[in-house]
Amino acid sequence: MKPFAVYTLLRLALFVGCYSLIIAVYMLVNGVDHIPRFWPLLAAVVLSSILSFPLLRGPREQFAVRIEERANRAAQKFDERKAREDVD
Repeated sequence: MKPFAVYTLLRLALFVGCYSLIIAVYMLVNGVDHIPRFWPLLAAVVLSSILSFPLLRGPREQFAVRIEERANRAAQKFDERKAREDVD
């Protein structure tokens, strides 16, 4: 599987896990009568963003290496084409 897809799915899973945890804690404390939608969503975004730095370091670095390899190949091909144009 591509590093981008792995990283994206892991980020999504981390967000869903954080959101579920926040809603579960809210339900335990306040009951099930009324569950707010906005602030748990915002809290899950913040929490999953903070947790993603240490927890998803490996997949993020693999993704970065893949991007760097592609950029280097593209730069090399560009330089080769430029060198061929200079010879002509």
